[in-house]
Amino acid sequence: MTNRLASATSPYLQQHADNPVHWWEWCPEAFDEARARNVPVLLSVGYAACHWCHVMAHESFEDPAVAAYLNSNFVSVKVDREERPDIDAVYMEVTQAMTGHGGWPMTVFLTPDASPFHAGTYYPPAPSRGMPSFQQLLEAVTAAWTTQHDEILTSASAVVSEVAKRALPLPPSAVDADALSGAVVSLLGEFDRRHGGFGGAPKFPQSMALEFLLRHHERTGSVEALSMATVTADAMANGGLYDQLGGGFARYSVDGSWTVPHFEKMLYDNGLLLRFYTHLARVSDSPRYRQVARDTAEFLLRDLRTSSGGFASSLDADTDGVEGSTYVWTFEQLGSSAEAFGVTSTPNFEHGTSTLGFVHDVDASVRAALLDERNKRPQPGRDDKVVTAWNGMAIAALAEAGAFFAEPSWIAAASDAAELLLDVHLVEGRLLRTSRDGVPGTAAGVLEDYGCLADGLLALHQVTGSIRWLDAACGLLDTALAHFAVPDAPGAFYDTADDAESLVRRPADSTDNASPSGASALAGALLTASLLAGPSSYRTAAEQAVTRAGLLAARAPRFAGHWLTVAEALESGPVQVAIVGSESDPRRSALWSAALGALPGGAVLVAGEPDSAPLLESRPLVDEAPAAYVCRGYVCDRPVTSASALLESLR
Repeated sequence: MTNRLASATSPYLQQHADNPVHWWEWCPEAFDEARARNVPVLLSVGYAACHWCHVMAHESFEDPAVAAYLNSNFVSVKVDREERPDIDAVYMEVTQAMTGHGGWPMTVFLTPDASPFHAGTYYPPAPSRGMPSFQQLLEAVTAAWTTQHDEILTSASAVVSEVAKRALPLPPSAVDADALSGAVVSLLGEFDRRHGGFGGAPKFPQSMALEFLLRHHERTGSVEALSMATVTADAMANGGLYDQLGGGFARYSVDGSWTVPHFEKMLYDNGLLLRFYTHLARVSDSPRYRQVARDTAEFLLRDLRTSSGGFASSLDADTDGVEGSTYVWTFEQLGSSAEAFGVTSTPNFEHGTSTLGFVHDVDASVRAALLDERNKRPQPGRDDKVVTAWNGMAIAALAEAGAFFAEPSWIAAASDAAELLLDVHLVEGRLLRTSRDGVPGTAAGVLEDYGCLADGLLALHQVTGSIRWLDAACGLLDTALAHFAVPDAPGAFYDTADDAESLVRRPADSTDNASPSGASALAGALLTASLLAGPSSYRTAAEQAVTRAGLLAARAPRFAGHWLTVAEALESGPVQVAIVGSESDPRRSALWSAALGALPGGAVLVAGEPDSAPLLESRPLVDEAPAAYVCRGYVCDRPVTSASALLESLR
């Protein structure tokens, strides 16, 4: 027996299609049903790779008695947070305000007009550690709804009003050289000098903060900034967070030493980390960083690429209901290779198994044999929906890495994904959030979709020279400026469009979390587009947006990492490199290779025939030879014709 979720496009919703709970997708009809029956709405939000979402589903949503109680006393709505980040953002803010923390599964009780009156996360099947059981919670909510109905409605209205007050844009505050140096000092105060990273367990990659530190080092020579970036990069790549056999990174480490990961692998993490390790390899020329970047790119192409040409959202943390079972090993299974992976007879995980680290390299045939053996095991599930924003991150990362490592197949894969998004996700000039198997979803794109996809298309334009990608990116930016801007607050943006579905409030979160906020992604793409296409309005909009994040960057730089990378680019110029000449001319190739190896973060680079792209206009050959033009901000050097002269100019 299946419920209404059987026809959902989301793999997460389909995981619940066989529950005895009479689930609804988020839709007006669900709330009409609650209004007609005068019952509250249970809103359950999660995602396909979420371990505790699976646990709660098994313990409670698959329980016939719990389901019967829900069906009699509630209208139950299930939401995939990756498909509807707007719904997730609104009610996560409520959950955090009510409980002091948040996470998934998120469990929120709503009135029939969608106003929240109680919120939490995971609830166990029996009382535990001061928490009520899920059944006890349901009974308490039902009793309150029956006996304190008016008070609940009043309370829910007050919650909505309070949350609305928090939606006001931050006042402008400059993010200048002093502010950027101050952010480095703040991060140094939170830095784990022993294990790398920031804060304690659980420990997340913080890839955007690391990217900022790398850019700051490039601009200022800061030893502290580079040290924080490299110590963390080494610790992540040498610990269990990184898949030592198959490449790619898990979502986070459950401990402070990067030893035991939470095993799900997310597209956004791997796109961001591929870009960071590529940039770090350029700065340090470390063979280890190069290998990590290469293996992460191959992981994306091997394990997350879909038949439609896009990239799947995630791989699950669990295999057949057991967390991490695909990835862990016993000491005996590894045999003589155990020492190289840091595995001893004392296991570091569950059931006598250990995660793999990196002590020293092993012969490639050993890794290949272990990976082949691992591939024979049951494999984690894959959420194969294609999310616009996350594919934009993957496109940017693969385009840049493909150019730097001279891997044209990576650039081709990025182009294929871009084709899918423009052909399927872009409908009458507006983006949709997802597709699956080449079939578009129904949820409207949010601000991060426009910003991240534009960023990916701009990266593709730079490495291919194709004007199509530049034109498409500028079209997305124009739409975002027209439909997401906060009126009378230059530089501030909502996360949903002015004609999107109306929720209890219009979300607007400028915080960088696991991925760039919509506003910071847009700001970065606007700045890049202003260098590549020329409109001064784009640069003005980017500058205004950065100042709106000034207070956030000063108070919590870990959660303003992408804002700080954009501010670093503004502070350094940004740098533009235009290379003119025939593609078949080896002298142009030499200039291109030199630029790729020395280009600072935030810079742009385009090569092509004179006048074949906006950045190449009015930039002729020099004495009939290919030439490179280097500019910083609005000041340009004299064109150069040799790789050595170009490197000197970039220094």
